[in-house]
Amino acid sequence: MSNVNFQDYLNEQLKDPKFKTEFDTESAKLESAVALAKIRKQKGLSQRELANISNVPQSTIARIERGDNTSIGTLTKIATALGKKLSVTFA
Repeated sequence: MSNVNFQDYLNEQLKDPKFKTEFDTESAKLESAVALAKIRKQKGLSQRELANISNVPQSTIARIERGDNTSIGTLTKIATALGKKLSVTFA
């Protein structure tokens, strides 16, 4: 059995348009999750504390940080509570 380089395997899979679409979608959700968790921790807030100041359920904060979908409205409420402006870009 030979070793397979993950990056080579991924690059091969990304040639499939359906796979690439799903990969890009999941990557965007995970980027949002990481960004929220990072700023929350930088502010020294627990999920519950962020939920309280943003008027968003703690379970929603947890879902977003897990990479689940959420609305722009919810992200805007969280961003405002953190003293940030939500920015969405199409790159």
